[in-house]
Amino acid sequence: MTIAALLPEIPGCGAAPRIAASDAGRATVTTAEVTTAKVTTAKVTTERGQREVFCGLTGIVWLHRKMQDAFFLVVGSRTCAHLIQSAAGVMIFAEPRFATAIMEERDLAGLADMNDELDRVVTQLVARRPDIKLLFLVGSCPSEVIKLDLGRAAQRLSRRMMPDVRVLSYSGSGIETTFTEGEDACLASLVPELPAQAPDAAPSLLVAGALAEAVEDQFSKLFAGLGIARVAYLPPRRACNLPAVGPNTRVLLAQPFLAGTARALQERGAALLTAPFPLGAEGTTEWLRAAATAFGVNADRFETVTALPAQRARQAVARTGARLAGKKIFFFPDSQLELPLARFAAREMGMQIEEIGTPYLHRQHLAPELALLGDDVRIVEGQDVDRQLDRCRAARPDLTVCGLGLANPLEAEGLATKWSIELLFTPIQGYEQASDLAGLFARPLARRELLKV
Repeated sequence: MTIAALLPEIPGCGAAPRIAASDAGRATVTTAEVTTAKVTTAKVTTERGQREVFCGLTGIVWLHRKMQDAFFLVVGSRTCAHLIQSAAGVMIFAEPRFATAIMEERDLAGLADMNDELDRVVTQLVARRPDIKLLFLVGSCPSEVIKLDLGRAAQRLSRRMMPDVRVLSYSGSGIETTFTEGEDACLASLVPELPAQAPDAAPSLLVAGALAEAVEDQFSKLFAGLGIARVAYLPPRRACNLPAVGPNTRVLLAQPFLAGTARALQERGAALLTAPFPLGAEGTTEWLRAAATAFGVNADRFETVTALPAQRARQAVARTGARLAGKKIFFFPDSQLELPLARFAAREMGMQIEEIGTPYLHRQHLAPELALLGDDVRIVEGQDVDRQLDRCRAARPDLTVCGLGLANPLEAEGLATKWSIELLFTPIQGYEQASDLAGLFARPLARRELLKV
């Protein structure tokens, strides 16, 4: 086993998306009913077939930037190393907070003890990087195929290295998952490590989901203006600042794909607040309103704090949205952000939704988004990529939001595309970022206008 990417290398091959076949086969189509207090009946079509996805290792790209004293050690192949380095776009003089412990032929052939090799690599890593306080062992497709027990390895290494270094593990495998589940698995692995909240502790708010530091600071200022003083974030910026959790914790999800994290927090006694996600002026206002309602903030104070930034956001979006009003948009399933993005595109920029594809539909978390979208929007959970390509070609949308593997072929067919993964790498949450979010939708169409002869 060798370690790669402590110092970035130029990858020898690009990172290609994976085409996976679900075990349900092709052409399985069912209809599900979603019923909530706010939405009458939204029909969701479920498809099972060929899928086009990235693996959960991609989440390391934004997680390693957020947790400043954490390190992500992928236990995988050279392909895993190339994927992370390519996705991160690491410059050759930078030293990132991730690496890949590459399993060699001798490891796979049983000529070396994998656990001994892993211990050696981790010891080498920690000796070189004494700033590491939290080390994640990240499982990959290769390590899971050979049944390498990283959970037990993490426990063994953590006992040896605590209190200086805490070692945890989670799966970033791309087997039957989509790439944002890497963040969910990472945060879920942190939940058992969170200290217990004192029984008599004052109510506190926990915002779950990786946010850019600037966005986090903006939300903290808004919460302070609302009088919500006890606010923490998961993941924290530093491992020593793990927030306490318990029955007096109210959880507000910043991302719709954190099903495992939400469930783990609820098992610790926390209460989950359901709200639209903070994309655009409308989503951000309603997201903040959910917290304000839970903490008894009166309506006048809420209006005073949110009115001006919401107005600025609406005005900024309107300037960009004027060019997008009436344009058709089609979402392929990729990031699980598709419903909040579609709601923003339709309600704040006036775009016409042709179809919303999403890998998984967490009905509890997305009930407010479904209510805002209404009943006449086509929503497809899962993927049969051939069928969706046929529908996309027939619709000829003005903009298609899709994964990298589909973008170039669709561009070659004359369709403008937006990489869905770019919407994860870019800060898009909150009032101040609403204009940037609108710009991400407008940029592909503006580029096409400039290239017209």
